[in-house]
Amino acid sequence: MSKITGNEIIHQYLRHNKKFPHVLCAGCGHGIVLGTLIRSIHSLGIPKDDVVVVAGIGCSGRLAVYVDFNTVHTTHGRALSFATGIKMSNPKLNVIALMGDGDALSIGGNHLIHAARRNIGVTALILNNNIYGMTGGQSSPATPEGSTTMTNPYGQLDSSFDTVELARGAGANYVARGTVFHVNRLEKIMTEAIGRPGFSLVEAITPCHTQFGRKNKYKSPVDMYNWLKSTAVPLERYNEMPEDKRRDRMPIGVFVDRDRPGFEERYYAMQQNFLKQAAKGGK
Repeated sequence: MSKITGNEIIHQYLRHNKKFPHVLCAGCGHGIVLGTLIRSIHSLGIPKDDVVVVAGIGCSGRLAVYVDFNTVHTTHGRALSFATGIKMSNPKLNVIALMGDGDALSIGGNHLIHAARRNIGVTALILNNNIYGMTGGQSSPATPEGSTTMTNPYGQLDSSFDTVELARGAGANYVARGTVFHVNRLEKIMTEAIGRPGFSLVEAITPCHTQFGRKNKYKSPVDMYNWLKSTAVPLERYNEMPEDKRRDRMPIGVFVDRDRPGFEERYYAMQQNFLKQAAKGGK
């Protein structure tokens, strides 16, 4: 686990010319995810110039503004498209796509499925707050059934995506879920994900009190963090629980951990093979 101090983070990893504190609401967990991401990169010893953070639109997209890496602020739902192009053009870069649940699972859902299927060497970090936070509190594909939102004042009728199952079914190399309450576990997961070959996905459950919590009887951000504390269960313990005890509980941990080579590795290996054949006269 990283021992980096707050002062080191400020001076090494954050852009000094940006206004602080950040734009996130009081109680938002996105700042915790930002700190976790920075500590993970630091613990891996990756030079800042070798890191690219690609962000979409939304609350999570603002995080790319503050970090002193190579950063790209893209259009809504297209972070993985840009990230794929960057990784293919320079496979040596560590490319991290930073997205919200609406960004990644709605308009960006198709990109997510095929990035996982191709096993492209990108780390997808999905900040799931169960809502479209910045754009007014509409239901997202991750909004739990029965929840109240601006677009579903009488309760969400749609069932929500299970991000972990979606990524696992699509073929991702590494799939994990953590919460901003369980910070040490989230940091360990994120460090592993960034260090793995192929496509890695980390779902970080982070509360949005402004747009989700207040409409769903959470009186304060503390109530939402207490909900995370009581609901999230380590995967090992979750698997040992009887079926009736799993209801309303959320497993966290590593769900998939494969070691298949990434698409970019296979692509450039094929390219080198073609060049060798051409040098031999196509034989």
